[in-house]
Amino acid sequence: MKRIFIFSLLSILLGSCVNNSNNEEYVSPITPLISYSVLNAYPHDTLLFTEGFLFHNGKLYESTGSPEDLPKTKSLVGISDLLTGKFNSKIELDKKLYFGEGIVFMNNKLYQLTYKNKVGFIYDEKTFKKIGEFKYSNEEGWSLTTDGQSIIMSDGSSNLTYLDPDKLSLTKILKVTENGLPRDSLNELEFIKGFIYANIWRNNSVVKINPTNGNVIGRIDLGQLMDMEQNKNSHVDVLNGIAYDSTNDKIYVTGKLWSKIYQINFNH
Repeated sequence: MKRIFIFSLLSILLGSCVNNSNNEEYVSPITPLISYSVLNAYPHDTLLFTEGFLFHNGKLYESTGSPEDLPKTKSLVGISDLLTGKFNSKIELDKKLYFGEGIVFMNNKLYQLTYKNKVGFIYDEKTFKKIGEFKYSNEEGWSLTTDGQSIIMSDGSSNLTYLDPDKLSLTKILKVTENGLPRDSLNELEFIKGFIYANIWRNNSVVKINPTNGNVIGRIDLGQLMDMEQNKNSHVDVLNGIAYDSTNDKIYVTGKLWSKIYQINFNH
């Protein structure tokens, strides 16, 4: 009797995977999971509400935001020391006016987004002196990266905005999809060996994006790191921050108010 039941159940399950109109098997698409390993952990300032995270000329730069409900946070740009966790602030925005977001270096300049002001700031990369501003039509500014030709911007939607680095004008919009559906909540970005990697807000994942067509071709589930952080600090916020040290071929991730920066390894 049990065998008959099992056979019948299998028949029903298999039958549900068949399209009755053309008798073709339907297989739900699944984003390939990219496995990773943790190589090292380094101290991270738990007052940093991380918005931007990148390497430039061998130094790890971080930009932060300043939520109103977290009065100790500030909108900063500075250098994080991996060994000590000390943060050397170079830029501070007036938190009454601006909420700092992502950053990128290009052509001897540092570019910084703001959250809802629709304005970005330009600094000299050596002195950190403000030398200009730029405007964008996106409702929000989240993160920046570069492929060496364009500045690439996320705004929390499923679109990545490409900007001309000289004129800061829109050159194209890349629509990102995962399994045929819009992949929204794109947050902190990093360009690694020809692909765009994006943190997914409140998802504990980083997705790998093909910049030629916007397709998500892989996903890294970093939920284990979030669990580790939450065990240390109940005030920890979301995973946000992926930085690539191209000189040494090393990748680091962190999050908002996290106690650690993790060096991870995966096939990229």
